[in-house]
Amino acid sequence: MISILLPVFNAAPFLQECLDSIINQTDSDWELLAVDDCSTDESLNILISYAQQDHRIKVLQNQKKGIIPALQLAYENSKGTFITRMDADDKMAKHKLLSLRQLLLQSGEGYVATGLVKYFSAQALRDGYKKYEAWLNQLTSTQSNFSEIYKECVIPSPCWMLWRTDLEKCEAFNPSTYPEDYDLCFRMYQMNLKVTVESSVLHYWRDHKQRSSRTDEHYSDNRFLVLKLHYFLKLDYQQSKPLVLWGAGKKGKMIAKMLREQQINFHWVCDTPTKWGHKIHGVPLQDYKNIINLGIPQIIVAVAAPSGQIAIKKFLRQLTSPPITYFFC
Repeated sequence: MISILLPVFNAAPFLQECLDSIINQTDSDWELLAVDDCSTDESLNILISYAQQDHRIKVLQNQKKGIIPALQLAYENSKGTFITRMDADDKMAKHKLLSLRQLLLQSGEGYVATGLVKYFSAQALRDGYKKYEAWLNQLTSTQSNFSEIYKECVIPSPCWMLWRTDLEKCEAFNPSTYPEDYDLCFRMYQMNLKVTVESSVLHYWRDHKQRSSRTDEHYSDNRFLVLKLHYFLKLDYQQSKPLVLWGAGKKGKMIAKMLREQQINFHWVCDTPTKWGHKIHGVPLQDYKNIINLGIPQIIVAVAAPSGQIAIKKFLRQLTSPPITYFFC
């Protein structure tokens, strides 16, 4: 059986569409653990109404407000061999559950199953969401999701399925670290899970003004950078290699500050000559060409502009021994 974990907070305008997309799945062997997260609208009544009509839907009420406690409560009450989660304002493609289950049955344990996603909105869709969708779907199509894990969350939070045994190995929803979907993604990467993919759209991601990613401080840029650096230092940082930070913009300065606070030595480079020689957080900015003299360093790139990233990749490819590079933007 598949257990679907669904946190719900003030989702009344979209909740019926979400629930209907689950009920209409081609795979009928599932249970839905829907947790009302202290909603003040009609969300709870909608959930109860659906549960009265379908015994596979179980409604729970969160006692500790927040998406992580809601996921923990749903998981504690789940019974499925396979675990997936859903967002209350989104919609599933009809074959989503069937496709993800079949992928895991074919691959066995040690895999995370996912598929393509598509954003939709009642208003004009923001350019940033279009770019994220294209980038994410390109990674998924080539099963190379974890190759760019330090850039953004590479496994879409409402479009994955795991064997329960693998989720347990990843500590499930025990850590109380936000952003929780990105943190779980890093733990999948840490456990060396492989990706298995359905090449069609499985999930429809709704954009609207009340989305948590827009309004909740748990999903601020600073939270993402803290998480990225934490896992980089834990999983990929090699003390035997020189560490380079490339970029002196807002994100570069934030990363530099965190590295200094943890007393980690690094070289800080940029491609702006007027900044060379200036100290920020006690570290002098250098000409990026100095990388040539560092052997094979590890490089954190904190340059967000696409043109800047293209220029950085071009420069690094020209080096005799290309460094190990992690794009944080």
